[in-house]
Amino acid sequence: MYNSQDFKEVTGAFALLDSLFRHQVSHIFGYPGGAILPIYDELFYWEKKNLITHILCRHEQAAIHAADGYARSTSKVGVCFATSGPGATNLVTGIATAHMDSVPIVIITGQVARAFIGTDAFQEVDIFGITLPIVKHSYVVRDPKDMSRIVAESFYIAQHGRPGPVLIDVPKDVGSEKFIYAPFMVGDVNLPGCSFLQFSNKKFFPKILDLLQSSSQPLLYVGGGSIISGASNNIQKLAKKFLIPVTTTLMGKGIINEHDDLSLGMLGMHGTAYANFAVSECDLLIALGVRFDDRVTGKLDEFACNAQVIHIDIDPAELGKNRIPQVAIVGDINKVISDLLDYINDQDSPVVHNDQTHAWLDRIISWKMQYPLLVPKHVDFLSAQEILASISKIQPKAYFTTDVGQHQMWSAQFLNVLPRHWMSSSGLGTMGYGLPAAIGVQIAYPDSCVICISGDASFQMNLQELATISQYNLPIKIIIINNKWQGMVRQWQQAFYGERYSHSNMEKGSPDFLQLAKAFGILGLELEFRKDIDRTLKNIFSYKGPVLLNCKVKEEENCYPMVAPGKSNSQMIGVTKQVVKDISKTMIGFYK
Repeated sequence: MYNSQDFKEVTGAFALLDSLFRHQVSHIFGYPGGAILPIYDELFYWEKKNLITHILCRHEQAAIHAADGYARSTSKVGVCFATSGPGATNLVTGIATAHMDSVPIVIITGQVARAFIGTDAFQEVDIFGITLPIVKHSYVVRDPKDMSRIVAESFYIAQHGRPGPVLIDVPKDVGSEKFIYAPFMVGDVNLPGCSFLQFSNKKFFPKILDLLQSSSQPLLYVGGGSIISGASNNIQKLAKKFLIPVTTTLMGKGIINEHDDLSLGMLGMHGTAYANFAVSECDLLIALGVRFDDRVTGKLDEFACNAQVIHIDIDPAELGKNRIPQVAIVGDINKVISDLLDYINDQDSPVVHNDQTHAWLDRIISWKMQYPLLVPKHVDFLSAQEILASISKIQPKAYFTTDVGQHQMWSAQFLNVLPRHWMSSSGLGTMGYGLPAAIGVQIAYPDSCVICISGDASFQMNLQELATISQYNLPIKIIIINNKWQGMVRQWQQAFYGERYSHSNMEKGSPDFLQLAKAFGILGLELEFRKDIDRTLKNIFSYKGPVLLNCKVKEEENCYPMVAPGKSNSQMIGVTKQVVKDISKTMIGFYK
């Protein structure tokens, strides 16, 4: 690192890079352009000294998704660069993705020189105003002397409380202007209005313990806030102490081993039947780091309608937003659950598991047996479910990214992942997220297996990032679930729009994925027959470089279970006993 005593005058760009380095930023994802050139010119020297590494993506949207994947998998702040105008606006989808899923990212955008702001200058756009609804905070750096402080505040805001994206807009002349530099120390941030709310939550613990002891059908409903707080171990301790089944949101995957007897997998629109039955019949719902999102709740007034609710979240705005809880606690999930366990362990009265609790667990086991997740077996066609179940067995410690659609839901159903090993656009549902997110994860963990699960439609949203993968020789394994459709759109058109398939077929004009991979210097393979699944997967995972595997799955396959819009979670399509009985001759349950 540069020693601040060795210089008197520096540029705003130097102050930016120095501040990023002081915040232990090792990787930046970005794409250069005119207004941000002073920053890239300074970056040149920092890279020469091997202090910071810049990853050149082929599109600004990919750069922020890569920073997003880096942040989700590491718990560090992701950083991305883009220039003004179209460079900045190309970030908007990625910013909204990070905002919805509470991902800490600091975004640096170039801007026209201060004198030209407001004149409709070339490539001028008010990215500060455009992004106000989808960031935790925004800055326009008007004076280079403020740069170091602004960076420090941005990192603090991005990480503390509920994480999220922060934008710093830097006019071109601010990056070039020289000034006397006095670095702002990392620990000097003082933002009283942004302080994390501290509450004494122990006063609620007696009531929580009473609810736990008196409940006969409890359920843990766990979301992304629990992953962010690193609460996996404490949540599992709580679950096992009281024998409470655990269901997760799409963001909460990884909080518990899904082969554990207490795991119900994901709930909601495409959740497991037994998770949705459990939430419909539980008498105590313990909601940890969740939003009561519509894709989870279905018809809200029928969601856990017989249950008392304990809701714990770091964001007070989420408490009571969609469901009024009987106990509401603002706090970090891991800290609150840890304190709760300490309180329980200090009590004289032992934890009692009554007959009703065991009856509840027996009912759930029965539901698992009657309504299992199903992998097509003894059939001629290649199925996404079987491919994903096989991948999960072969690579149990892999990092997974997904795009959005049927393949995403099948991945959520059949992949068993570790905490922070699951990266998927959940709140915004961003097609094109998976491939660049995988780049960010692979940069963070160069020696780990990173697998991108995509669909043929989603993949085409950001396929240019094959060039980034090729340039840096990132050994990402890309699995394309190719059914020649926008699969989820086709499924909805079939179910709810009279089979009018308006512009959802992708067959015409789609590239030859093998030749596409070859054009970027990447190994391309094809999987068409069930008998080749294990051999092909073992081959690609033993290969040292990047691989694209085009899986030609059945075109008309639908993703079940499915809760139709406006229906309760107990009213699922495709999970009646009669359906299971009819298809049992050709289907085998994934859960034993």
